[in-house]
Amino acid sequence: MQSYWGDIHNHCGITYGYGKQQNALKRAAAHLDFCAVTGHAMWPDIYERNEDTAFTIDFHREGFKKLRDHWEEVRAEVAAANSEGLVTLQAYEMHSSRYGDHHIVSPDDALPLIYRDSPGALVRDAGVRALTVAHHIGYTPGYRGISWDEHDDTVTPLVEVCSKHGCGMSETAAFPYYHNMGPRDSRNTVYEGLRRGFRFGFVGSTDHHAGYPGSYGDGKLAVLAARKDRESIWEALCSRRTYAVTGDRIECAFTVDGMPMGSILPHGNGGERRIEWSVKGGYNIGKVVIYKNLQPIGAVYGESLTRNLEAGRYKFRIEMGWGNNEQELFGWQGRVSVRGGRLAGAEPCFRGKSVLSPSKDKSGDQDDINDIDNRILSLNDSECEWQCFTVKNMTTLHPATCSMIFELEGSPDTEIEIDVNGHKAVKTVRELAEYGYSEQVKPWHSQAFKVHPILTAPEYMLGGTLTDRPGSGRDFYHMEVTQLNGHCAYVTPVYFD
Repeated sequence: MQSYWGDIHNHCGITYGYGKQQNALKRAAAHLDFCAVTGHAMWPDIYERNEDTAFTIDFHREGFKKLRDHWEEVRAEVAAANSEGLVTLQAYEMHSSRYGDHHIVSPDDALPLIYRDSPGALVRDAGVRALTVAHHIGYTPGYRGISWDEHDDTVTPLVEVCSKHGCGMSETAAFPYYHNMGPRDSRNTVYEGLRRGFRFGFVGSTDHHAGYPGSYGDGKLAVLAARKDRESIWEALCSRRTYAVTGDRIECAFTVDGMPMGSILPHGNGGERRIEWSVKGGYNIGKVVIYKNLQPIGAVYGESLTRNLEAGRYKFRIEMGWGNNEQELFGWQGRVSVRGGRLAGAEPCFRGKSVLSPSKDKSGDQDDINDIDNRILSLNDSECEWQCFTVKNMTTLHPATCSMIFELEGSPDTEIEIDVNGHKAVKTVRELAEYGYSEQVKPWHSQAFKVHPILTAPEYMLGGTLTDRPGSGRDFYHMEVTQLNGHCAYVTPVYFD
């Protein structure tokens, strides 16, 4: 099986939000394998309208009506975009104070837009194959955070553990909640759901509100599937063969007794269990931890990893952005070519303009807010060309940069020719392993690019095995990965009866 990358929870102007759905699907096709664009559809227990709540209630109701009035064309556009290049799924969202927010996802283009007061009723009455995904679960119970007391993992087999809202894995996880909906509540974390005995898969998605599915740094999910088509992706989602990443596409493999993430296995006869894992990151790996029943039973730390210039496999990153262009886009044209080696892959880390929710200072449709033509132009064994566009960083702690990550096979003497907006350099692997470099493109408050130091294989690729004996209850094992740039991966458990 292979990892395929997607975003099944993001928004645009089909409800409250910004940007054409057509543009959102184009952006998804440029850098994702699968996607669902998720219209806001209902809030059965919305609170009473008064002076304080009027703006929030009105834009929700207007958004719900917009989706209802245009559902047939929204659904048809998603269906038409399904192709070999991009697998699309149908979806829409239900807010709920009682249950927490969920979105329904289906591989069937006949998914009807129906109105119900619970995730279970939505799935039961849809009349097509469907499941729901719980998202931004970590908010206060009764305040659109998940209700574990009401949770049904047969209806909701997937839980969104990270998005633009933050990370809901645990009280101490990276990326706390700082949206205006409130803080992360320790009663509503992933860990709490696992403690209660629920079995679900981990997913990440952006919850982006301006038509840029998969926007880098906001969350994505990977599925392990046999092929890149609807049926295979759907089967992987239903089987919980999923894992979440916050940014970089950290490739993860994780099996217990040969069975992949998401599996539910019999308790066994008391013999040893064999856990096998591997990780291939996009940056220096900082920490990999294997957990049993939320207690660590194995860990590898980045400080123990050594550099090996002779390893023959390397990664490096080119990051572009900065400057003071708050609204207008700054264009980047890049090319990397390799002599004495082979380009083994290129990962785009492209962002749209960052929008999480509507506000009183944003009005109008802004149809083309994220019609941003970021894409790889060509890629072969010796050369890659790309284009992307950036705006200024929102704050010194909130980047808006775009990046390309390259993997190559070669030797310390392999030459890498780098051309970014006409700024050219030729560096060997040996030179880039010692120093990266940066360049400004203007004299003052300038856009800039940075070529990060090259990584050797032992710094971003590792794996291992360990054995464990069954416990007394319903055991489960999962893996968490943290890179030194702060990005993480959360791998769905293997569960035991």
